[in-house]
Amino acid sequence: MSGFRQNKVESLLKRDLSSIFQLETKGMGINEMVSVTVIRISPDLSFAKVYLSIFPSTNASTVIEIVKKHGSQIRGILGKKIGKQVRIIPELAFYVDDSLDYSERIEELLKK
Repeated sequence: MSGFRQNKVESLLKRDLSSIFQLETKGMGINEMVSVTVIRISPDLSFAKVYLSIFPSTNASTVIEIVKKHGSQIRGILGKKIGKQVRIIPELAFYVDDSLDYSERIEELLKK
């Protein structure tokens, strides 16, 4: 069960990471559209799993590798944005959210 504080920090991270991916990642070599879909944070607020939706999804593995490579830089930018609001800037782990591709595949199978 997520607590009230966890939910608030998750929404804060989602908002700020979304703006980071829109504005700051062009210099990192990411030209695809990246959206933050889900964030799950640990109860002690020190670790966050960030699920990213990447369009086009054919380049998802390449984009995730670039994001993981620049993870500390992304965390640093995040720290500058939310450093006054939280005590600990969580460690970030990035994953591909392929739920849209999965739902498309299910729809195609149901049409047959």
